[in-house]
Amino acid sequence: MISEPFALGNSPLHRCDPRIRLVSAAVYSFVVALSHEFQALAAALVLSMVLLSLARLQVREIFKRLAVVNGLVVLLWLVIPFTFPGEALFRIGPLHASRQAIVLAAQITLKSNAILLAFIALVATMPLATLGHALNQLRVPDKIVHLLLMTYRYVFVLDQEYQRLMRAVKIRGFQPATNLHTYRTYAYVVGMLFVRAAERAERVQQAMLCRGFKRKFYCLQEFKAGRGGVIFSLLMSAALLGIVAIELRTAL
Repeated sequence: MISEPFALGNSPLHRCDPRIRLVSAAVYSFVVALSHEFQALAAALVLSMVLLSLARLQVREIFKRLAVVNGLVVLLWLVIPFTFPGEALFRIGPLHASRQAIVLAAQITLKSNAILLAFIALVATMPLATLGHALNQLRVPDKIVHLLLMTYRYVFVLDQEYQRLMRAVKIRGFQPATNLHTYRTYAYVVGMLFVRAAERAERVQQAMLCRGFKRKFYCLQEFKAGRGGVIFSLLMSAALLGIVAIELRTAL
């Protein structure tokens, strides 16, 4: 199963309407992505930390995900300053780091961390099935929602099928190496996996049609905004307007 360590909880954000959280996360990501001033980005990062504190999540799990994203950010810091044109700030041998590139790398760092933390607090705190039903109620196209839910359901089945195929080839004495036989074996495994996935997809479709499936998934959970959702929406809107105001004031 896909790990959902943040989905279970009883924090104010866990109790908030998933639709409100999704809309807030989407608007927040656009606002942060389009901001350039460091004051606005710092305010966004502070807001993300406030959302995390409201979600009451495990710090260890948060740092695991931050480590993955910031691993890429570190790579950008090693490349962008020496490949982006601009005013030279310092030199390392024949390479020079431009001031504009360092500013750009710093903006990317703040934006990526702020957006990631906000999505962890707002989106990762709901199960994927709840996410799919919330997207459906927000009028996201049914095909996208169905693809999300069906992928989540059957990606584990495909993984089990892959493990079964790998056990079969290992029982027959397969030892992976850097040679043509290994590449051919893996190609056979992948091809057989696609064949079995197609066969299973046909069986699943027939089973669903026999059970009266009419291209719609029904949700037994009824989403209600409530007073808490309204208050959260107002506070989130005020915070986003504050970030926009800081961006515009600093830019001018």
